[in-house]
Amino acid sequence: SVVIFSEADRGSAYLELADEAICVGPAKSTDSYLKIDRVISAAEVGNVEAIHPGYGFLSENAHFNDVCRSCNIDFIGPSPEAMEMLGDKNLARDLAKSANVPVVPGSDGLVSEEADALKVAREIGFPVLIKASAGGGGKGMRVAANDLSLQSALQQARNEAEAAFGNADCFIEKYIERPRHVEVQVLADNHGNVVHLWERDCSTQRRHQKLIEESPAPNLPEETRNAMCDAAVRLIKAANYANAATVEFIVDQENNFYFIEVNARIQVEHPVTEMVTGIDLIQAQIRVAAGEQLWFQQSDVPQRGCAMECRINAENPARNFQPSAGRIDSMYVPGGPGVRFDSHAHAGYAVPPYYDSMIAKLIVHRSTREETIKCMARALAELRVEGISTTVPFHQQLLSDSTFSEGRMDTTYVERNLLGE
Repeated sequence: SVVIFSEADRGSAYLELADEAICVGPAKSTDSYLKIDRVISAAEVGNVEAIHPGYGFLSENAHFNDVCRSCNIDFIGPSPEAMEMLGDKNLARDLAKSANVPVVPGSDGLVSEEADALKVAREIGFPVLIKASAGGGGKGMRVAANDLSLQSALQQARNEAEAAFGNADCFIEKYIERPRHVEVQVLADNHGNVVHLWERDCSTQRRHQKLIEESPAPNLPEETRNAMCDAAVRLIKAANYANAATVEFIVDQENNFYFIEVNARIQVEHPVTEMVTGIDLIQAQIRVAAGEQLWFQQSDVPQRGCAMECRINAENPARNFQPSAGRIDSMYVPGGPGVRFDSHAHAGYAVPPYYDSMIAKLIVHRSTREETIKCMARALAELRVEGISTTVPFHQQLLSDSTFSEGRMDTTYVERNLLGE
């Protein structure tokens, strides 16, 4: 194995595990991890057969995917064509309609003029959600409750989308109030086989950023679960997609589900699915990219017990989640049956200020949701990260909240009830 790193990540634990580590530039991601020529050069120096792009930086960049292919390096993911089509939310929405996958009522295409936006909003009814076609992570999204707010929200969304993605295209959907966010993990090979690995509930969020993910989704009717998983498989088949994908849905208060987007990469929360199914998703990605057929069928995929993941970020919840870069003086990692800790950090590691603030993922798996919550609470209490602030105290607050323990979370609950935002 060959890994790359920036100067800011020199000293990360993962560098010790690889056969070879190659520096691709300075701390700034635009001069290192996002520099396609440097990544390809490192791959050629390392004489690699394939590149696994992870879940950040270039992982959903169709051009990088195509460059890999032109250099005779396998990209461990879908084809550039499938990635490009599904990366455009408007095209993905059209594909979903053609595959008989429910979508949120909204515009038939892109909307750039205020008059068109107002016409759509009045037809489907306020409130509406303006979404960037190339968006992600909550960027390029605005809610409008009336004619006046729609005009300013459309311009704000377009400006933010242009700055973040270089693409100002937006479309409009009906705003589903207090929805759940449920996603389906799918695996597909290059021989026409497509299976789902059940769903994950990612409703516990703050400002569209996931905090806790779990599987199975609590209080989701079995009929809805099966219909949603079947819809995800139909969509991936329609896209002629191979490798791992996550099909994301929102679920309203009547348990109607609507497609929102496809993540054409592995997800941060993939360990949750690995724990309940026993299937190593990264290994599966590599085997599919190598041309193998899936070695299991849909009926072979279990959903055993309950798994839950807390994202541990270097942030201070007491100071509005202010980033907390700096040196980790000491670190104690919890263990025990069903406890998994994924991290690149360690005692002595300096958390850089340049990248996403997530430093670890704490995952637990037990036979019931109640036992999983108790196990997670114990593991969080044992986890020690000294020298910087982390989101552990906020996760502990979440686990003790009755709405969370009863499985009644929605995507705006944290802001409304725990943060007063």
